[in-house]
Amino acid sequence: MQLAAYFNKFDKSKLNYFSGLGTPLLVMATLGMVILPMPALLLDVLFSFNIALALVVLLITVYTLKPLDFGSFPSVLLIATILRLALNVASTRVVLLEGHEGGDAAGKVIEAFGSVVIGGNYAVGLVVFLILIIINFVVVTKGAGRISEVTARFTLDAMPGKQMAIDADLNAGFINQDQARARREEVTNEADFYGSMDGASKFVKGDAIAGILILFINIIGGLIIGMVQHDLTFDNAVQIYTLLTIGDGLVAQIPGLLLSVATAIVVTRQNTSQDMGSQVSGQLGQERSLYIAAGVMFVMGVVPGMPHFVFLFFAAVIGAVAYFGAKHKAKKAVELAKAQEQEQVETQQQEAEVKELDWDDVNHVDIIGLEIGYRLIPLVDKAQGGELLSRIKGVRKKLSQEFGFLVPAVHIRDNLDLDPNCYQISLMGVAVGTAEIRHDQELAINPGQVFGQLEGTVTKDPAFGLDAVWINQNQREHAQTLGYTVVDAATVLATHLSQILTNNAAQLLGHEEVQNLMDILAKSYPKLVEGLVPDILPLGAVVKVLQNLMNEGVAVRDMRSIVQTLVEYGPKSQDTEVLTAAVRIALRKFIIQDLVGPAVEIPVITLSPELEQMLHQSMQMAGDDGAGIEPGLAERMQKSLSEGVQQQEMAGDTPILLTSGILRSVLAKFTKYTIPSLRVVSYQEIPDDKQIKIVSVIGQ
Repeated sequence: MQLAAYFNKFDKSKLNYFSGLGTPLLVMATLGMVILPMPALLLDVLFSFNIALALVVLLITVYTLKPLDFGSFPSVLLIATILRLALNVASTRVVLLEGHEGGDAAGKVIEAFGSVVIGGNYAVGLVVFLILIIINFVVVTKGAGRISEVTARFTLDAMPGKQMAIDADLNAGFINQDQARARREEVTNEADFYGSMDGASKFVKGDAIAGILILFINIIGGLIIGMVQHDLTFDNAVQIYTLLTIGDGLVAQIPGLLLSVATAIVVTRQNTSQDMGSQVSGQLGQERSLYIAAGVMFVMGVVPGMPHFVFLFFAAVIGAVAYFGAKHKAKKAVELAKAQEQEQVETQQQEAEVKELDWDDVNHVDIIGLEIGYRLIPLVDKAQGGELLSRIKGVRKKLSQEFGFLVPAVHIRDNLDLDPNCYQISLMGVAVGTAEIRHDQELAINPGQVFGQLEGTVTKDPAFGLDAVWINQNQREHAQTLGYTVVDAATVLATHLSQILTNNAAQLLGHEEVQNLMDILAKSYPKLVEGLVPDILPLGAVVKVLQNLMNEGVAVRDMRSIVQTLVEYGPKSQDTEVLTAAVRIALRKFIIQDLVGPAVEIPVITLSPELEQMLHQSMQMAGDDGAGIEPGLAERMQKSLSEGVQQQEMAGDTPILLTSGILRSVLAKFTKYTIPSLRVVSYQEIPDDKQIKIVSVIGQ
């Protein structure tokens, strides 16, 4: 009772502590076998243990479902090899010291392998031992080593692709964080395992070579010791020491061969959750092949002179295996078909219960869309310090104040079809801008004059096309001292988005936005709005006028003046171009202030009277769309205007082209995309309190 109480109080953690001492004690025991003499009985025990260990390892490799489930195999292989070599040293010492007495002087196990296994004939034993060495070294070990080397190389090369596939599945929502972490750990363990197996196969190869050398050293040493120290004749010495040495070698090489086979099985196994028996039976059990093999065996069995019984017996066995295997597969196929049919019925029932499609199931294009590669996800993840969402919100707020209407929300999503570091901006489902950025670096932009070069990836600023370099964050201060403008990746993307929205502001202004503007204005001026839509103009005409203004860079913040003008001129004309010109004249002070600020003098570029007259005639011949401008004249005008714009920009002024009201709309369309910085105004749009300064005349 007291003993039981004592064991109940014994801490189980101490047992766990001692359970981890097995491997260190085994390693220390191998060192003891090398240094200290051992009795024959202990040698028998250790040789038997070595054979049992090799058998256990071989069977584990056969029945393990996946190679990674036996991840400690390289370490077990190393320990077993060291144990076997230590036993070789210990048995060699006993054979050379006690072998002259003959019999079981070196232990029962060595005697049994030297007399029973090879019949007491040392010549036969030597041949058998050499054959085992050739099988182990040339066939099994060499092939396993080559497979280990190739598998380790391919596994390491495939690691980046597997990691990217895991990241892609995680970003797409197919797996969660825990599953991704488990798969990454599995990929790492797989690379570690096959890398270790590549090195562990060298242990087996070295063990085979050591077995050959130990055999000949023991035979030569035994002959010398037997004849010189124990006065044995040459025949007696050869008989005694050769038999004991071969027995010793066979005892060591058989476990070595088992471990070599285990190594080959591990490295040739597929990484699937299926044991080796299931894989072999499933892949070798093809009825057609078995029937053909049975037929060949039957033909060989009926040939005169052949051993009929053996060939016919195996023909019958193979045929029976094929027949019953086919019946088993047919039964499984029927069961699988029934299961699939049942599953299909259940699926159809579930689909029948699903509600009918409605308009909510239709995916409409986003007004403003932003798609990013998976490596840019940290930019929008607040948990990782991403600032892109706040930057985009700031861009929308700033542009809404400048334009005079609320800029629609930006819908952000990841797109695995894009390159990992790329993003794409779209308007109404159409891509209008794309670029590649690096979320963990900063962009040093060359503003025009810098005082040195930077180390990094040379690129272009996506918003304005300026020369730039991607640099590390620790280079920021150095780049700024050289004159570079340094911004982070979120700012680069937000600036590009702002530039695109500014250039395409007219597309953002639709019927809903205009109706909201009218509703807001109606709160302060109800009668004004009431008299416009729909009595004077339809809402579509108002939208077109406002889009024309935005398309020419005129904000719609002064809705009161715009609506008053439309109320005044709407009864006279429904032409949106005429109404746009009238609204621009009403907003002339606002337009000029936006261009030159409070300055009294307006530096402008004008057309010569002859050129204006020529353009007037072209418009009269071709219509109001301006398509009648002769191509050569258009090219010369574009070149001259570009030179004039460059001169005004160098002087620090906003490039302004002053022309007649008839030509203003045509020239504004002509220069919008070729010379986007040039603003075209008419004489009627110059306020009375401003003076004109002509800096360049086109056509002279």
